[in-house]
Amino acid sequence: MNADKPAYILVDTKITDPVAYEDYKAAAKPIAEHYGGVYLTRGGKMDIIQTELWDPARIVLVKFPSMAAAHAFLDSPEYAPVKSIRLANSKATLLVLEGL
Repeated sequence: MNADKPAYILVDTKITDPVAYEDYKAAAKPIAEHYGGVYLTRGGKMDIIQTELWDPARIVLVKFPSMAAAHAFLDSPEYAPVKSIRLANSKATLLVLEGL
């Protein structure tokens, strides 16, 4: 893990309660931004070309200054109650990727 490299949180989400999930979206963004996160895509149009390993539903990609910053966001006390909204109203795959 290199502090000089950016990191990305990639989330594929299947929303089960769209109305309740709006609360998550509104609350998560400012917290991510506080930790240096910049949303690069957030559920926009996708052209899915190949699905042998994975069939994405809704992609969110957030760039952070480092792996440490991405994990600080995910582990922050501010995010914990917001995360519970996500978990209650969606199914997801979430990963943190080290950038180049």
